[in-house]
Amino acid sequence: MNQSAQTYWNKYWGDTAKPLSVTAWQFGDTPDELAQLVIDGVKTATCSGHIFYELENEPLPTTEDYSIILNSNEEPVAIIKTVEVKLVPMNEVTEEFAVAEGDGTYQNWKDIHVRFFTNELSKHGLEFSEDMLLVCERFRLVDVKN
Repeated sequence: MNQSAQTYWNKYWGDTAKPLSVTAWQFGDTPDELAQLVIDGVKTATCSGHIFYELENEPLPTTEDYSIILNSNEEPVAIIKTVEVKLVPMNEVTEEFAVAEGDGTYQNWKDIHVRFFTNELSKHGLEFSEDMLLVCERFRLVDVKN
């Protein structure tokens, strides 16, 4: 976590005991746009490929997790809390979940994610599959940085 994110996290919690599980990261290929959708209440879900957690030896998210959302300049813009985590094959993601990701329609969500996952998987010498396992998260907005 960069210093700016750490300062924001500390200021938000003040003297209160801080949760232990916090990370700072950006959303996808368009972090500014997606962060704004979170702030506007349009984006309340996100997903990532399960394989990437395995490749990076990272633990799966839990409902104990908080995240500091960064913009494209890696500056903190908001804090979210994960409220649900499910493992779902991509071809079984519901339209409701896709819309909660802020991509407008199911087809738009699918097109964006096929393109994104195909690109990211190719960096590891892997191929995209419609039934790839996704880590689907729902979250709530906790704070917006002023």
